[in-house]
Amino acid sequence: MKASGTLLKTTLTLGFCLLAIGGCSSSDDAPLDAPSTGGGAGTSGAFTAGAGASAGRGGTSVVAGTAGAAGAMGVSGTANGGASAGGAAGATANAGGAAGGTANAGAAAGGASGTSGAGQAGSTSSTAGTAGTGGGGATTHFSFFVTSLEAIIRESKSEKGFGGDLGGLTGADAICTRIAEAAVPGSGAKGWRAFLSTSTVNAIDRIGAGPWYDRNEKLVASNTMGLLKERPEGQTTVDDLPNELGLPNRAGTGTGMDDNHDTITGSNTQGKWDGGATCNDWTSATGSDGPRVGHSWPANSGRSWMQAHTAPGCEPSVALVQMGGGSGNGIGNGGGYGGFYCFALMP
Repeated sequence: MKASGTLLKTTLTLGFCLLAIGGCSSSDDAPLDAPSTGGGAGTSGAFTAGAGASAGRGGTSVVAGTAGAAGAMGVSGTANGGASAGGAAGATANAGGAAGGTANAGAAAGGASGTSGAGQAGSTSSTAGTAGTGGGGATTHFSFFVTSLEAIIRESKSEKGFGGDLGGLTGADAICTRIAEAAVPGSGAKGWRAFLSTSTVNAIDRIGAGPWYDRNEKLVASNTMGLLKERPEGQTTVDDLPNELGLPNRAGTGTGMDDNHDTITGSNTQGKWDGGATCNDWTSATGSDGPRVGHSWPANSGRSWMQAHTAPGCEPSVALVQMGGGSGNGIGNGGGYGGFYCFALMP
């Protein structure tokens, strides 16, 4: 009877260990820990049970958390479940506490740069982490840039750019949005506006209230009053306003000598229509009656970023060599390429 009882006890113990998945402790002198619960529930995928609630101690049994679709499981600590709808960085749940900490469930709806996916530790199991930032992780305050020559060529699919035909204000806004999104994925949702006046709309009235920051997170202006200066009143490099890549626009081809400062605005120094030509409100690429331009960086012909002089015309053109006021009918012939400023409604 004693041998039969021992066999029965051994059989029951083995069955219990199999059900516990994590196995029995081989330590005879360490007390057993209380069962621990798993991480947050996911949708499908493999799971691994934790090793118990205390580091280096054998546990009795662990109720494994179901795994998230892409979540990695916890190690050393209670079981973890990871849930993720996003990219690489958001797809891995936090590991359980190495010293017997509590379970975490990581949740990320963002992309590779999701920054808020980590679950917050709790006493027994954590709540799910907050969603990560949008796919790619938009720079927090990116809300201003000068369209670079490269972006204008890419968008227009022409080495000469758009000229004055941007598809009206709606088309120009869309160009700003695409350039911003290409530069910083996720930032296209900020509500971009081209700083352009028409015969019925003033540029200063369509860009929101601020503040605005460049790609390098430097302040361009806190509000519209900060823009109504010869140069924007902020922390950015006001004497060489940066493009969507955060580079001073004069860098251009890398020589530092490009004559590319002419930036179309159709505006006076108050950001309002100056009564002059606007290339038929930015829908025409013909004619010699060019729009008003400001200077992304100061030149002898003017320091104002909004109003310096008029462009020679509305035809597509790129002129990066110092030619004074320029000649012909090209929009860039005075030193530019028909670039313009873009502002986001949300910082």
